[in-house]
Amino acid sequence: MRRTSRFGFVAAIAAAFAVAPSARAADPDKLIPADADTIVSVNVKQVLDSDIVKKYALEQMKQFLQGNDAQKFLKELGLDPLKDLDRVVLAGSGKDQTDVKGLVIVHGQFDAMKLYKAAEAQTKTDPDKFSLVKDGKDVMFKFTPDNGMPVYGTVVDNNTIILGTDKKIVTTALAAANAEKKPVLNKKLAALVTKMDDKASVWAVALINGRLDNAKIPGGMNQNLQGQLANMDSVSAVVRVSADVSVDVSLTMKDDASADEMGKAIEDVLTQIKGFAPLLAANDPKMKPLADAAKSLKSNVKERTISISAKVPGSAIGALLNMGQ
Repeated sequence: MRRTSRFGFVAAIAAAFAVAPSARAADPDKLIPADADTIVSVNVKQVLDSDIVKKYALEQMKQFLQGNDAQKFLKELGLDPLKDLDRVVLAGSGKDQTDVKGLVIVHGQFDAMKLYKAAEAQTKTDPDKFSLVKDGKDVMFKFTPDNGMPVYGTVVDNNTIILGTDKKIVTTALAAANAEKKPVLNKKLAALVTKMDDKASVWAVALINGRLDNAKIPGGMNQNLQGQLANMDSVSAVVRVSADVSVDVSLTMKDDASADEMGKAIEDVLTQIKGFAPLLAANDPKMKPLADAAKSLKSNVKERTISISAKVPGSAIGALLNMGQ
């Protein structure tokens, strides 16, 4: 059924979550565009079941969703984000910030008809921002914010919602949903995906494709990094959330020499962070969790790849989450 939903709330939820361990090689979602060079996968259900979220964040999430406007809107949609969302996948491509295309794929348990009716009603109550769009036999809704690019969205079925930056990316995803074949991705990107742990909280892979050639490192950072950005080939990251949070990042360079140079530059930066963090905590005791997290920072170089890791205790995460309370 090619009916549609409202999208802003999904994009917000998509950015909000992250999750727990075990190991299973990831498979790329079949709806991912063939020209994608960046993929982020967020295991929503696992993060909500993680010890940290249950202990430090779940009640705040429930309170937020019980606000009058949010509760009314979610009721109209027949959606409970804390129960109905399973996974959010973001896939993007583009040479720079002026040439960005993206698709958000939201998997879960939905009432497709309720979502469609809620979006259809929105086109009548707020026609300046919401409109129904037809592209052949495909039906989708267009959301035009006050500031920013329009977003197109539709419901694929009772388990999948998609949001895209243009009509074509949505119609292509709909066609892929009905096809009995796996996605055709860039070989280098596909190889990175197969190395990801699909049971992790979040995993992300990206081909740099020269995007960082003109990037500027902040003045206070090690300037040796600046010269190596153009030599970066790809990046991948895995975040695992359980009782603690662990982060593993891999930067693949174009050759061994640039990897050695980048490794040295990163090690210098990590040393600076480790030296500065205790001073920050001494100035403000609330910053102690950050100082504790800094102690776990590690890096090493193997062939063309620089690996960076950190592990943050759950108690430190809780202190950070409660810092403003």
